[in-house]
Amino acid sequence: MQHLVLNNGVKMPILGFGVFQIPEARECERVVTDALGVGYRLIDTAQAYGNEEAVGKAIRASGVPRDEIFLTSKVWISNSGENKAMASIDESLRKLNTDYLDLMLIHQPFGDYYGTYRALEQALKMGKCRAIGLSNFFADRLVDLCNFMEVRPQVNQMETHVFQQQVALRPYLDKYKVQLESWGPFAEGKNNFFTQPLLTKIAAKRGKSVAQVALRFLIQSGIIAIPKSAHRQRMEENIDVFDFELKKSDMEQLRGLDTKRSLFCNHHDPEFVQALVELR
Repeated sequence: MQHLVLNNGVKMPILGFGVFQIPEARECERVVTDALGVGYRLIDTAQAYGNEEAVGKAIRASGVPRDEIFLTSKVWISNSGENKAMASIDESLRKLNTDYLDLMLIHQPFGDYYGTYRALEQALKMGKCRAIGLSNFFADRLVDLCNFMEVRPQVNQMETHVFQQQVALRPYLDKYKVQLESWGPFAEGKNNFFTQPLLTKIAAKRGKSVAQVALRFLIQSGIIAIPKSAHRQRMEENIDVFDFELKKSDMEQLRGLDTKRSLFCNHHDPEFVQALVELR
């Protein structure tokens, strides 16, 4: 497994496993167990996913030493603000049955995210987190926060895939040395992802799957990815992306697929924001 070094010196796997939309405890335990068995060492969960306890149980039962696992969670909007966020971090640690998180993120750029970030900074100082960061923070709010907080974020987790490559955000991430992490690296199958002609052409040429080409594109672009699958065979396929490289011409063609817009949501749409803040 390849690793990237974050701006505070912490090493993070460039490929991991996400558990979004797996709230059922037994199923979540099973897929995390399979993922760890296959070789994933980055596991990404969140308070809002409702599966932190299941993730913790799977990690404990796996026999993989805790210090070999890079564990991420995220503070939800309803826990925003310094005091509530700090209490929620302690609750996440309890549910995950761990003394520390390798990475704790603010899940959405709403609510008192300044207070939440102060809680993350405090958790970092106390050793409850090894790294801290953001999720779904676009350039304006990233720049705002980076200029007024004591610790610059280590990671910003964003919707990132061949159809949304975050080209407008990348210069600001580079400026502040914030690592981009992809959620939804397969675009959840939207835009006929798995049958897209260019992806299938490159996959056939390389003797790989469309998923492997898509992940390799992200990795070669210096982006961490957390694909999800409930099937062990696909987990094995998704992690098997370190024995080939895409050619420069492949990369250039794939960059041409970028639509520069989300396939899922608009964080500037008040109706979407209202729906988010009403979630508990």
